[in-house]
Amino acid sequence: MPGPTASPPPRGWWTRVKGWVDPLVAMIVAVLLLGLWWPADGAAADVLEHVRTGAIVLLFFLYGARMPTHEVLAGLRNWRLQGAMLAATYVAFPVLGLLVQLLPDAVLAPELRTGLLYLALLPSTVQSSVVFTSVARGDVAGAITGATVSNVLGVVLTPLLVALLLGATTGGLDAGAVTGILFKILLPFVVGQLAQRRLGHWLRTHGGLTRVTDRATILLVAYTSVSEAQVSGAWDHVTGAALAVLAVVCAVLLAAMLVLTWWGGGRLGLARQSRIALLMCGSKKSLATGLPMAAVLFSPVVAASVALPVIVFHQIQLATCAVVARRLARVG
Repeated sequence: MPGPTASPPPRGWWTRVKGWVDPLVAMIVAVLLLGLWWPADGAAADVLEHVRTGAIVLLFFLYGARMPTHEVLAGLRNWRLQGAMLAATYVAFPVLGLLVQLLPDAVLAPELRTGLLYLALLPSTVQSSVVFTSVARGDVAGAITGATVSNVLGVVLTPLLVALLLGATTGGLDAGAVTGILFKILLPFVVGQLAQRRLGHWLRTHGGLTRVTDRATILLVAYTSVSEAQVSGAWDHVTGAALAVLAVVCAVLLAAMLVLTWWGGGRLGLARQSRIALLMCGSKKSLATGLPMAAVLFSPVVAASVALPVIVFHQIQLATCAVVARRLARVG
């Protein structure tokens, strides 16, 4: 007769905190505070600008080199699921972002509304979408291909949508930004795809390298953006009340997309596993792509304001979807 099963050790407070707070977001917050207290200026700022440019080019090269082209093509075969994911990411979410622009200045500052619209134009995440789909017992293969397709197309669609919807209002998307899109985003990505046959397998089996590159680039972009904003005084008007309102608006956006993707998956007749994949991929936005791309698409002052909604939404989506995924796993 087997003996009594030992009860698992109690979870400490640090374990519980790590379950709710993304370590990357915690590092970003620390870097933001560093940029506020110790901003780079003069020659140091010029050096960091060149380093940031090199890091962004490397980042999008690695994006292209580690994404297998055959997986993207295979993902397109489930046209209902993939089409629904793309519609959620690049149609429904931007519509909600445009609706946010109707809020008066007294409720939310114009710069933060611009950041929310930029957020709505970003591709989905890959890692967290797949992880939460797995936790919720959904279609992991569909989530992988859907999130991958979203990111591949986002390299082109996000800059185009930014040019269409934000170019006339931010003052940040000019000829220099267009050149940046071509030479800092698209060209490195295309070169990466061309090198994918030689480098792709090695990069995918050495995930630590790409994760370090992702995080280092994000932290560098976050620091330089806030540093430039601090030197120019761009964040002087951001108050605690403004941050609270921003968090509420982000939560409402996420709730709306969760409801829409779950309901839409049902209306399309998707199986439960595919509905879960749509829910997790269609409701998320990529911080890993959003911050570096903002540094290319916008002027430094605008990029700093745009970064804040992306960071806030990222943390809210992780905490909320962790709860939703566990709930779906229990009732599935």
